[in-house]
Amino acid sequence: MRSLGIIFLVLLTSGLVQAARIKDLTLVEGGRDNQLVGYGLVIGLAGDGDSNAITTLRTVGNALQRYGLTVDSSQIKTKNAAAVMITADIGAFLKNGSRIDVTVASIGDAKSLQGGVLLQSPLVGADGRVYAVAQGPIAVGGFLGGAGGPGGATVQKNHPTVGVISNGAIVEREIPATFVHDGVFTLQLHSPDFTSSSRMAKAVNAYFPAAAAARDAATVTVKLPPAYAGREVNFLADLGSIEVVPDSLARVVINERTGTIVATSTVRISKVAISHGALTITVSSDLAVSQPGAFSKTGETVVTPSTQTAVNEVKGGFIVFNESPTIDRLASALNALGVSTREMMSIFQTLKRAGALQAELVIN
Repeated sequence: MRSLGIIFLVLLTSGLVQAARIKDLTLVEGGRDNQLVGYGLVIGLAGDGDSNAITTLRTVGNALQRYGLTVDSSQIKTKNAAAVMITADIGAFLKNGSRIDVTVASIGDAKSLQGGVLLQSPLVGADGRVYAVAQGPIAVGGFLGGAGGPGGATVQKNHPTVGVISNGAIVEREIPATFVHDGVFTLQLHSPDFTSSSRMAKAVNAYFPAAAAARDAATVTVKLPPAYAGREVNFLADLGSIEVVPDSLARVVINERTGTIVATSTVRISKVAISHGALTITVSSDLAVSQPGAFSKTGETVVTPSTQTAVNEVKGGFIVFNESPTIDRLASALNALGVSTREMMSIFQTLKRAGALQAELVIN
């Protein structure tokens, strides 16, 4: 069987799915992350910085004024500096002095941030308040080399204008977080589903009777038992360790860019017959040179095009599926047909249009 060049992941049947902890399936309301953003200046770029952009010139001038230096912006060269935007996520319950990772991205025409150092830059939240300060050397997972320009050649790997500073920001203001309201915790499911929500409430009630209730597909409320009064953290620790078997939707996800197909085990297919064939048309063109004789006084050298066309049609195999086949049986049958990745994607789309695929089809 030839390789399809495809990643086809089929999950186990729902009865064999391993149970997961509640702490891995939910988020406690009040303990969410928050996004931070900031503007900064990267220096030390060895000629790969911005080409005298107005914003970069003003930023360099403002940075020098902080140290008592007044310089005419027209005299500043910014090839070694670049204006950047800084983004970060600050988690709940982080205290002052904690460190978080930041991502730095150029907003000008800098060629690369490799070897650069970010100057101290404040990071603000959606409310406009400063919650962290970032600074440090940037790690870039790529490079740009070569002269470039007319007649030059360049070699680029990944995106050299985006970098990361691990633990590059220090938290300066703690974000208040309240995770219990009137003795009630609210759990928010990462993947809302009515079945999963109901199973989670039953699993909690098995350990703490009449404590949990499923409010909707995404929310489960849990009352603090009297035995845990004043020990909310201990209760959350015990609650998070309870295991639940989550349910999964019948879904087939196709990524045409990478040729990846992911399908859950709950996908079902109605009784259907599939025939698949392929038609390939190849057109090739060559240029031939026609020259006159050695001592000919008439005629001239001409270029004559030559075109060849070939048609190849592959006979399709015809397979009838009975007894409501599952996704793993369909995968085995398609592999036996020897279809390519793109052809398999077309088959799934055709099954959906025919109404035979009992699942949600998502195409990225």
